[in-house]
Order: sequence, then C-alpha cells, then structure tokens
Amino acid sequence: MRVVVSGHAGYLGSVMVPRLAAAGHQVTGLDTFLYEECTFGDPAPTPSAIRKDIRDIEASDLEGFDAVIHLAAISNDPVGNLNPQTTFDINHLATVRLAEAAKKAGVPRFLFASSCSLYGAAEGDVLLDETAPFNPVTAYGESKIRSESDVVRLAEDNFSPTFLRLATAYGFSPRLRADIVVNNLVGWATTKGEVLIKSDGTPWRPLVHAEDIAAAFAAVLEAPRERVHAQALNVGANAENYQIRQVADLVQEVVPGSVVAYAPGGEPDIRNYRVDFSKIGDLVPAFQPSWTVRKGVEQLYAAYLRYQLTPEDFEGRLVRITHIRRLQAEGRLDSDLRWT
Repeated sequence: MRVVVSGHAGYLGSVMVPRLAAAGHQVTGLDTFLYEECTFGDPAPTPSAIRKDIRDIEASDLEGFDAVIHLAAISNDPVGNLNPQTTFDINHLATVRLAEAAKKAGVPRFLFASSCSLYGAAEGDVLLDETAPFNPVTAYGESKIRSESDVVRLAEDNFSPTFLRLATAYGFSPRLRADIVVNNLVGWATTKGEVLIKSDGTPWRPLVHAEDIAAAFAAVLEAPRERVHAQALNVGANAENYQIRQVADLVQEVVPGSVVAYAPGGEPDIRNYRVDFSKIGDLVPAFQPSWTVRKGVEQLYAAYLRYQLTPEDFEGRLVRITHIRRLQAEGRLDSDLRWT
C-alpha cells in the first residue's frame, strides 16, 4: 500500500516506518519535525516526507494514498499542559481535519493512534476492555476521546477508520523519549545508579514496546477491512499490566549495582488502570506481541551503554518538555508550537 505516516519522525514513527517498509509498503512521512534534533543512536533513512503541520493539511496532500496512519500528537503531559488549548487544537481538531481531508481525498483506510490513557483513573482491579467507561485525568486522554468520537462519525463504505488504543509505550527508538516510565527508570539506573520512582509505586499501568506497536499497526493495516472497520482496539498484552514498583524491581535486577529509590513526597499517581487486550487478538490474529518489559529493559540498558547515554542528554534533549522549552527560549518555536 501507499501509506502516509503522520509523526513519522517521532518516537514511535521512527520505529514504525522501517517496519512498514520492510513489509513492502511505500511510506511517505508527514511531520513538522519538532523532534528532529532528539536523535539517539542510528536513525533509519528518512522516507520522502511532507514537511507540514497537521493543522494545515489539505485533501490535496493526501491524494493517491491507500491509508493514513496518524501518530502525530502532543503526547507528553507536561508539554500538553504548557498550552492546553493548543494541545486540543493539535490532538483533537487537527486529527478530525486530517481524517476529513483523507476521506475527501479518497483514502480508504485511517488508523488512529489513540491511547489507553482515556480510561484514566479506574476503580477496582477489573481488566478494562474497549467497552469500559472513560475517566481521563489529562488533556491528552480527553483529546483522544474527542477524536475517536468525531472521527468514527466519518465512517462509511468508502472510509474506514480504526482506533488503536495504545498501552504506555516503552523501548528503544532512534528518537528516544526519556520521559516515559520504563525508559525513564532504566535511564536513572544507568546514569545515576538509582531506579527513581516519582510516585509511591502502587499505580497499575499497561505497557507495550514500540516495536509491538509498530507490529500492531502493520497487522491492522493488512487485516480485512470488515474485521477492523470503525473498531476500537486496545494494543498490548494482558500479561503486561504492571505496578510501577514491579517495573522498578525488574530494572534493579537488570542494571548492575542499581538500587530502587523513591523521590521525596511521592504520592499515588491518579492514573491507575489495568487493561484487557483480548479483542485485538480475536479480530487481528496476525498481531502477536513479542516483547516483555524485562526484555525491553535489557534492550534499553544495552542501548544506553552502546550509545553512551549521558546525564545531560537523559535530563535534557531527550525529555520532550525540556526540548520544547529550549526551542521556545531560542525563539524558534512559538507558544502555539509552530515554527517561527
């Protein structure tokens, strides 16, 4: 297929594009390149790309494509909180605009990177499936709910959206994020010798490797349309629901000499949920997650050593909010996250 991947130059896109290309798809990127300078390791060759803000996309940009995979978003809560209205403009309104443009251009498939964070603060120990009530606690989670609600209304015979609700991502990427929980805990252990937990460690969180996310999108893209048309699919594995302190213990086992530590004043994180991932296995049996958190921790630790992760990078340019604030301080990016 000819596929447009929005956010192709970000954390997940940098893993997904090589996967799609290896499967024989012709990939065109779509990105404003906010994180172009956040490379770590050896990025794969960049595909041909539309260098454009998704808020400005027109139908003419998407003509001739078979599918749009929409990853681009403000996906870090501190960045989202800088300007909540801009977050909704990008994550919600621009998502709907992109879907409308794709439909107008005759693109038949639209795969949207939604999030399990829309379940937010859950009560009890039940595993949440796709019918569970929404209870978001962040602008990011709320934006995903609004996007799903509006885009599903566009579903028709000639336009088939699918909503992939991703568990919390982790794992190595050539555009690494150091500010997501597993990557962050391994980074602390590697650079400081402490597996630093910033809550009380009790919250539950479903976790999924970036490569398994890429595999899920590839499998859904190639699945029969009737199986995934207008469906929401949780992406992850039931065995990969963890309490944060369990992840910290795994990191301590993998990183020699590291010790688990708790930041002063850490309180329970109100984001607390466990997720059921049975549906995607039933509807898209080609998707078989292959990563566990322990395997991912081992991968990250090896990569941090190989590419010589420094405390300056770990706490600087590989943290999205720090990178964005630097661009703004240099006058290169405005308060609406547009290049000046």
